[in-house]
Amino acid sequence: MTGPSASTSTAFEKAKADGRAALIGYLPAGFPDVDGAIDGLKAMVVAGCDVIEIGLPYSDPVMDGPTIQAAAQQALDGGVRTRDVLRTVEAVAATGVPTVVMTYWNPIERYGVERFAADLANAGGAGLITPDITPDYADAWIAAADAHDLDRVFLVAPSSTDERIAMTTAASRGFVYATGVMGVTGGRRATAEVVGPLIARTKATTDLPVGVGVGVSTGEQAAELAEYADGVIVGSAFVRALLDNAGDRSAGLRALSALTEELAAGVRRA
Repeated sequence: MTGPSASTSTAFEKAKADGRAALIGYLPAGFPDVDGAIDGLKAMVVAGCDVIEIGLPYSDPVMDGPTIQAAAQQALDGGVRTRDVLRTVEAVAATGVPTVVMTYWNPIERYGVERFAADLANAGGAGLITPDITPDYADAWIAAADAHDLDRVFLVAPSSTDERIAMTTAASRGFVYATGVMGVTGGRRATAEVVGPLIARTKATTDLPVGVGVGVSTGEQAAELAEYADGVIVGSAFVRALLDNAGDRSAGLRALSALTEELAAGVRRA
């Protein structure tokens, strides 16, 4: 075990000092297998990701679109377990890049909230993104995160009221995750027309960085959203790069690197 890593806020501060948005890249642990995910995530770090988001595969991923669902199911079929997720965190966090886990809440409850927080911190993880639990139902997680100095990344959406946004940002630490479209990941593209007002409403309540995700797949799209957001979050496009090169690991890694470079150039262009 490696011990606590840098907070995600460190990555956002560095990106801001560079006059750009941060790039946050996602893959599920165990896809295409445990070592393959580690290799892919490390390639994304080398090619320009500022923060890494590791998915904990789950059998009922209500926010994930078909691309990420397919990858998560492949990981589950391969026998991935929570300990494999923690091993992936440890390997990626060792690069020095802040590494968070994105997870639905049921697996954390089953594992034990305090136990998971302790093991995540010991692996060098920076915190959790929790798409299906809101701060008013997250007392156990907030306490465990405080005990282990972990980031708590909650979500806001275009449908969120100003009151809910204020409650969510007050409970968040590290950054706030703004979902750029209503619906599942990898579907419709997040647009500035929707994201701009949501980010403005969110920033009115907090000094935390705001990252925007859902539907970003090209450097041009990343540049557009980086005009408004402190970070651009990309998941399905990275997963698709591996799915499109199934059976050819080296080609998949090259595709991941090329996509990361394109997106990293996009957030710098804004």
